[in-house]
Amino acid sequence: MSEYDRLQQHLESNRYTWLVTGVAGFIGSNLLETLLGLGQHVVGLDNFSTGHQHNIDQALADAGHQPDTDAFRMIEGDICDVKTCQEACHGIDFVLHQAALGSVPRSIEDPVRTNMANIDGFLNMLVAAKDGNVRRFVYAASSSTYGDHPDLPKVEHKIGSPLSPYAVTKLVNELYAGVFARTYGFKTIGLRYFNIFGKRQDPEGAYAAVIPKWVAALLAGDEVFINGDGETSRDFCYIKNTVQMNLLAATSSNPESVDQVYNVALSDRTSLNQLFDMIQQRLIERRPGLEPVSPRHRDFRAGDVRHSQADIGKASNLLGYAPTHTIGDGLDEAMDWYAKTLS
Repeated sequence: MSEYDRLQQHLESNRYTWLVTGVAGFIGSNLLETLLGLGQHVVGLDNFSTGHQHNIDQALADAGHQPDTDAFRMIEGDICDVKTCQEACHGIDFVLHQAALGSVPRSIEDPVRTNMANIDGFLNMLVAAKDGNVRRFVYAASSSTYGDHPDLPKVEHKIGSPLSPYAVTKLVNELYAGVFARTYGFKTIGLRYFNIFGKRQDPEGAYAAVIPKWVAALLAGDEVFINGDGETSRDFCYIKNTVQMNLLAATSSNPESVDQVYNVALSDRTSLNQLFDMIQQRLIERRPGLEPVSPRHRDFRAGDVRHSQADIGKASNLLGYAPTHTIGDGLDEAMDWYAKTLS
């Protein structure tokens, strides 16, 4: 039995109270669904600046709960407001902090707003969780922290210079978490996400992630664009692997596992050209009327690294992380959802 299987059995028999910030977003709503399915009590916090009520509604439905379930309490508020953070952390066992303004391009266009949400908001949450005697604070870090460091695969203790304001904010989060561990003895774990994908990832907007954006374009018969020559590669990680890491990080009893940062990935590399072919093939299987198309290539995007791949040995050794889904497995499930959900 895997460490995650044992954890799920434990949670099914023991009820804790979890705070999920950014609960109306892609990752937050998947965490909500899983926690409710395991019989946990969840408090959600979101200001709906990038998240959506329909993500919460779908998560509740997929977990078999009604909107007025007593297992879930929603707080509509902003992490930039100190009192909101204090209210949200009251009576909480574990914080899963996902709220942030993502996207490298958005941070380049609006570094001030990105800083406010990702640094000021993060610090507000960190203080509120410490003052609220939360057992553990797990937060969304980012693979962007590796910056221009050339080594592959990426290992947690080797980082380069940040390449965007977004990367700066995520590095500062790690620095603050480390200071709170040393100064206050507050237990934190950072999760450096590598290109997470799955159901409820929003295809709309200028800053949409590549997989939902391509899927929506293919289903609508629109052009698909690839930045650069398509040989840029990423370590794409399915959402269920990400949920596993959050729950393992929050509940690990290994004293060496806390006050650390971990890669959340597959330790694999897929080029954008390969990814496009994998997505198109699966969509054609699910929508036989779709005609295959060729993508259009355009300039490389500012702030992007050429190749990215994670080493997940640290997460495996200290947390018992064992990905359940390859990129192919994840795309199979994700395309089922997109084909059913998107017209």
